[in-house]
Amino acid sequence: MSASKIGVYGLGVMGRNLALNLEEKGIRVSVYNRQVSGEECIVEDFLNDEGSGKNFQGAGSAESFVKSLETPRKILIMVKAGKPVDLVIDELLPFLQKGDIIIDGGNSNFHDTNRRVESLSSKGILFVGMGVSGGEEGARYGPSLMPGGNESAWGSSKSILEAVSARAFDGSPCCAWMGEGGAGHFVKMVHNGIEYADMQLIAEVYYFMKNGLKMSTAEIGEQFSAWSNTELSSYLIEITAEILTVTDDDGLPLVEKMLDSAGQKGTGKWTGVTALELGVPLPGITQAVFARFASSLIDLRKQLSNKLDGPTPEIPGGRDEILNVLADALLASRMVSYAEGFHLIKAAGDEFGWNIDAKSVARIWQGGCIIRSELLKVIASAYRNNPNLEHLFLSDDFSSKLQNLQYGWRKITGLAVQHGIPVPNIMAALGLYDSLRSERLPANLIQAQRDFFGAHSYERIDKPRGQFYHTDWKRKQ
Repeated sequence: MSASKIGVYGLGVMGRNLALNLEEKGIRVSVYNRQVSGEECIVEDFLNDEGSGKNFQGAGSAESFVKSLETPRKILIMVKAGKPVDLVIDELLPFLQKGDIIIDGGNSNFHDTNRRVESLSSKGILFVGMGVSGGEEGARYGPSLMPGGNESAWGSSKSILEAVSARAFDGSPCCAWMGEGGAGHFVKMVHNGIEYADMQLIAEVYYFMKNGLKMSTAEIGEQFSAWSNTELSSYLIEITAEILTVTDDDGLPLVEKMLDSAGQKGTGKWTGVTALELGVPLPGITQAVFARFASSLIDLRKQLSNKLDGPTPEIPGGRDEILNVLADALLASRMVSYAEGFHLIKAAGDEFGWNIDAKSVARIWQGGCIIRSELLKVIASAYRNNPNLEHLFLSDDFSSKLQNLQYGWRKITGLAVQHGIPVPNIMAALGLYDSLRSERLPANLIQAQRDFFGAHSYERIDKPRGQFYHTDWKRKQ
């Protein structure tokens, strides 16, 4: 029996679908899943079901799994992030040789990936931390892949990974090398942070239409469907339109029967924490995380809904006109979310020496992944024109588009505040826009306060940067 080109360890939903995707591209795949006592053999079930009659080789042990692969061995791990990844690595190590490649395709923390790259490099094993986006459908038919880690692994794994990835707008593979260490998982983390913000923005707009404009769920679904053929076109807009057409057994919209408490797996929080550590303003993405926290406070919100008063959320005026400016507010706020993410990627690349190519990131997010959208054409163009762009707001095309959306953005924010409709992410996005366009901010007063109570010193606008001063404020009075 011929050796397999790659092995997939972990046959959960993502692992199974990636294995099927690989095999469909003409790649022989070995599959293995740790056997849990008392459970049916997952490998046998897979081979007898989806893998039946296909070019798979099943393994009953870690040793036979590793031995079934051609050298240098390439093993894709698809298990839960954290300790399970280390356990799998420890299980495989005794059977690996120098030059073999381990690819972690889970949502691992980039700090863990940094550690694993360094640890395994000392043993001669090449470790790759690879972000995978697209969910189970993307895994099956073409995900966006963000590999990073030990670059020596890229040459021999590139053709396989590119073969199974989605395709960008220009037809190129949605797969590119992100950089050394944890760069790949970092980019995927930021992707998920943008995803959090995008989902929250869409939810806020849905809520605005439902409560402010008194639109039915079906009408809101039709509006999202119409928007999917405009500049707002994206995967999340498309699936939102589909979700709002689904009814329960009694014919009522299923979404209206779902508990309004959003879960999370931690990548959005990691994005916010990293932004705090690097000193990068990320109000939209972090606010989306806080909005999920707020949604989980079901009992508290129920109590306060009967205690705290507010205006009636019913907006007068022509619906069509308001829907037009609502579209502008959504587009502008989404642009800010992407800008936040790319700003964080730039800052992290500088901090950790990763040299991440923002243009490549914008390209590989155009297909397969959850945040694929028309906006990525504008973003990719911005980085083609200036690969060293510090912030997307500095791009003429990007900033011009944002400025043209201002009227609707501000009107919707004002209407929401006036009528008591919570739109925290739309407001956070507009707040960042106004902060970054302001040559002067009130931080001078904060510096005076810090110097008053803590003698922290301050810089002056009429003196060179780097010179610090302290005032005895009480004596000055």
